[in-house]
Amino acid sequence: MRAWVAGLAVALLALPASAETLRLATFNADLTRDGPGLLLQDLRRGNSGQVSAAIEVIAAASPDVLLLTGIDWDHELLALRALESALAAKGAGYGYLYAPRPNAGWATGLDLNGDGRLGGPRDAQGYGRFAGEGGMALLSRLPIMAQDARDFSGFLWRDLPDALHEGAELLPEALALQRLSSMGHWDVPLRLPDGGTLHVLAFLATPPVFDGPEDRNGRRNHDEAAFWLRYLEGRLPAPPPPAPFVLMGDANLDPVDGEGRPQALRALLAHPALQDPGPRSAGGVVASAAQGGPNATQAGDPALDTVDWAETGDLGNRRVDYVLPWAGAKVTGSSVFWPAPGEPLAEAAEAASRHKLVWVDIALP
Repeated sequence: MRAWVAGLAVALLALPASAETLRLATFNADLTRDGPGLLLQDLRRGNSGQVSAAIEVIAAASPDVLLLTGIDWDHELLALRALESALAAKGAGYGYLYAPRPNAGWATGLDLNGDGRLGGPRDAQGYGRFAGEGGMALLSRLPIMAQDARDFSGFLWRDLPDALHEGAELLPEALALQRLSSMGHWDVPLRLPDGGTLHVLAFLATPPVFDGPEDRNGRRNHDEAAFWLRYLEGRLPAPPPPAPFVLMGDANLDPVDGEGRPQALRALLAHPALQDPGPRSAGGVVASAAQGGPNATQAGDPALDTVDWAETGDLGNRRVDYVLPWAGAKVTGSSVFWPAPGEPLAEAAEAASRHKLVWVDIALP
């Protein structure tokens, strides 16, 4: 990419959507800490370089609707409100917030991982050392119709049609209460300027690793994506959402490279009710070439990568974060916020999170 083109691309990253378009984004901002209350402490002190970088990235992209993943939850949403205040101070505030309790750290009372002890992080509905570790939050400049939101986080894994829980070696008492969502599945309606409704379908899936030969996490990760297939197919107790809608979140899975069971994710990317704009970046290409290692043997297009895992063993960089609008949406732009080294905001994007913010602009009706 020529220097002037690269510079223009980075400049466009920092521009919010116009009055005629809506910018939709997801970002695993790595706003999670080693214990409850520590994120709030960092936000209030204002001395965390990582938090400051995440705020800079969000403010620069300035999405109208932002799904944050990897953010610690608390009962009063104190950390989320402190984050929103910091964004507002940069002229990128949000009038509406939505963050029900996630499944992370939600105690089951059972020894789910079979280590002979109760109350461990892997004995919770979703991995978590404390309630809400690394949860989700929706920030919106459009009114959130919270009273009409559907929180599917309590949906049982065994109730998903064609689920892969068989073979996961869950005892009957565990299967009777094991929720599908490791973090959450939401359908959150937003009020559009013309009075219509946009449904945000949001999720954060478990990594398909950190288990044994039973591949419990791999099976669950698959089914967390498959949930949306069943929802769109009308095979769940709740009826599917009418268009317009957008599916956003961190699937913790690349459709081409790495471990996992990508069949459900691939089906979502090719689903006739959705479209994949294929957000790209220059930084992902540069990073893949510079880092080498496992990146050199991966089949996926590095321009589509959304996470820099080069320093994490033999993983390499991957595409794991997605914004998929409904098929009829008019997409006017998209990008992965990953500037190449030396370009504006490159240092902030690197310091904020291994994941990169992904945005898609759609034309309003």
